[in-house]
Amino acid sequence: MNLKSITRLVRGRETSDGAGVRLKRSIGTSDLDHLDPFLLLDEFKSEDSGDYISGFPDHPHRGFETVTYMLAGAMEHRDHVGNKGNLVAGSVQWMTAGKGIIHSEMPKQDAGLMWGFQLWINLPSNLKMSPPRYQDIPPEDAPEARSQGGARVRVIAGESAGVCGPVTGIATAPLYLDVRIPAHAKFIQPVLESHNSFCYVFEGDGFLGVTTDGTGSAVTSGNLAVLGDGDAIAATTGESPMRFLLLAAKPIGEPVARHGPFVMNTEEELQTAVDDLRAGTFLD
Repeated sequence: MNLKSITRLVRGRETSDGAGVRLKRSIGTSDLDHLDPFLLLDEFKSEDSGDYISGFPDHPHRGFETVTYMLAGAMEHRDHVGNKGNLVAGSVQWMTAGKGIIHSEMPKQDAGLMWGFQLWINLPSNLKMSPPRYQDIPPEDAPEARSQGGARVRVIAGESAGVCGPVTGIATAPLYLDVRIPAHAKFIQPVLESHNSFCYVFEGDGFLGVTTDGTGSAVTSGNLAVLGDGDAIAATTGESPMRFLLLAAKPIGEPVARHGPFVMNTEEELQTAVDDLRAGTFLD
């Protein structure tokens, strides 16, 4: 194994989106604009309903995929053609917006903890105008793997310890894992060397990018670690456990033009998306 080291650490930034939902953004800022094909990563977490109650009313998307992963609380998703679904703790929605979708994501609670993540993943040019589709994964359909070091790994996409995730048919062949490592433990996960990858720590602390000599980078909650070359990632913990997202995907290598909820390849395509929305032909 050629173990990956950490090439940079990015601290999540406090911001808001939608109708005022407070969140922490670690991809999609001036510190890390994107990591091909990853365009955005947000963590939303609050027990104060004022931080999330206004939700994400109707808004459009074109040219990329959104992935919502819930840890606590409940959100309701609705779109322009009548699709509706409830995202509860442990569920995943992988939405391929393709040529266009208008949807909303609104809280189904008025008190208590709301906690989860939204990830944006780019689409290659030949799929940007493809028909929209959903993969809605209930909690019981996202399996858990156990590593030799005692880690528990929720597998959303890709494979860990022989367990495959339920999300399939994605152009960038992603790996999406929710990894829990107990105190005083080690975890190793193969990651394709050709894929761009990162870890986002959201509970506890530990060491990521541990190499064969036992050294690694100390990473605490709220930080994203960009991974370098290699075909596996190793992590260790000390006195406290650690929980993090591990994501990897095949880079697309195409120009990225983005404006709000639209991600295309050229400024002209962005203008077409805006014109289509204004003219009422966005969904045709």
